Amino acid sequence: MSAKILLIEDDAAIATVVTAALEDEGYVVHHSDSIAGRNRLLADHTYAVMLTDVMLVDGDGITSLDEAKSAAPNMPLIILSAQNTLDTAVRASETQAFEYFPKPFDLDELVRAVGQAVGENSSVDNAPEVEGDGMPLVGRSPAMQSVYRMITRVLRNDLTVLVTGESGTGKELVAEAIHQLGARKSGPLVAVNAAAIPGDLIESELFGHEKGAFTGAVGQAIGKFEQANGGTLFLDEIGDMPAEAQTRLLRALQSGRIRRVGGRQEIAVDVRIIAATNRDLAPMIEAGTFREDLFYRLNVVPIELPPLRERTQDIDVLTKHFLVEAAEEGLPRRAITKEAVAALETRKWRGNVRELRNAVYRIALMARKELIEAEDLQEIIGDEAVTKSPTQDQGFGPALEHWLSGNQPKSGALYHSALAAFEKPLFEHALEETGGNQVRAAQLLGINRNTLRKRLSELAINPDRFARTF
Repeated sequence: MSAKILLIEDDAAIATVVTAALEDEGYVVHHSDSIAGRNRLLADHTYAVMLTDVMLVDGDGITSLDEAKSAAPNMPLIILSAQNTLDTAVRASETQAFEYFPKPFDLDELVRAVGQAVGENSSVDNAPEVEGDGMPLVGRSPAMQSVYRMITRVLRNDLTVLVTGESGTGKELVAEAIHQLGARKSGPLVAVNAAAIPGDLIESELFGHEKGAFTGAVGQAIGKFEQANGGTLFLDEIGDMPAEAQTRLLRALQSGRIRRVGGRQEIAVDVRIIAATNRDLAPMIEAGTFREDLFYRLNVVPIELPPLRERTQDIDVLTKHFLVEAAEEGLPRRAITKEAVAALETRKWRGNVRELRNAVYRIALMARKELIEAEDLQEIIGDEAVTKSPTQDQGFGPALEHWLSGNQPKSGALYHSALAAFEKPLFEHALEETGGNQVRAAQLLGINRNTLRKRLSELAINPDRFARTF
């Protein structure tokens, strides 16, 4: 029989996400937002653990605990509180609570604490305590807590979500979290990457096609909308969708009906839409390459993921999470010193969490001993200076002045010398920002793709070395 958990929480968003997470672990959760409701539930049921907020609609959750203890003297208690003061922490400790979580708290840690209180996690092979087990998103920084709060607000509705952020920040993981914890978790989660599909095939990919609709259509095909019926459709890299496909997508979102390519019959579909992009759609709307009405249809609930450089305090827990993940996938089991983590925190991580994950996997594979130390990092993933070069965060004006102060080209060669000095780093920066994608690098630079290829060849730049993998 599943353990019963009593949750006393008057914040509906927090109650929703905590209940969903605990139910996913197999617990039966009873919820009340008041002391009076708590007392009624305790009179009728026996609970393995009680989680309670401090400030409730009808009083102080800690002050009134004597009533709860008299009804269930042996029930472990976990206290949640937004009153993050020393006084509250002391009061919580005086109740002999099993655990105390100041808000915003980490959901994985809370679920783990509940399991320990119930007695289900007695010994886990001395595994390091890291977060992320069973949850797609990892991090406890204020920036990530804001993301979590936005996610909780869309779990019990079907509002369309637009996730933005740099490449490698984990936009697809937000979609996965919303689906896994939301009301549609029993339905399919179907993902389609608009940037990875040729423009002439994307409509068929989304809406399907009938036999003979175009050359090569030897049979009927079901599109992503129909595959996701009853669940969630994740439209990744939506900014790369061709204009004609944008029009058909807008029509589908407005009507809730689609028509296969070459078909005549409209088909009703019931899907929740989550879209994502690493591009700034505003200038694309101005340029006419992205439909403004589609943007407003998608941007009902915007969620912006922070780059890793804005949440470096998460690098510790992310690194340990990836080490555990790597071991589960068959790589050697590793631990890491605080000094090594501190060294990782000084790096730029332009590829964000994806780049960190790849680096950790490489470290797990190549490290010569079980404990990874700071000096091992340079050998395995190379050195990266902490100090910034003159071109970083200063613009090209000061950087050019810095270059001119140390270079004296001969007469008549100044323009070409400066161009040669700055053009190659500029092209490399564009490739690094786009993960080696030459189409997007050309768009970022504002030049023709053929021009980009020609200059890459002339500057001896290999775009493949900027490619990123999951």
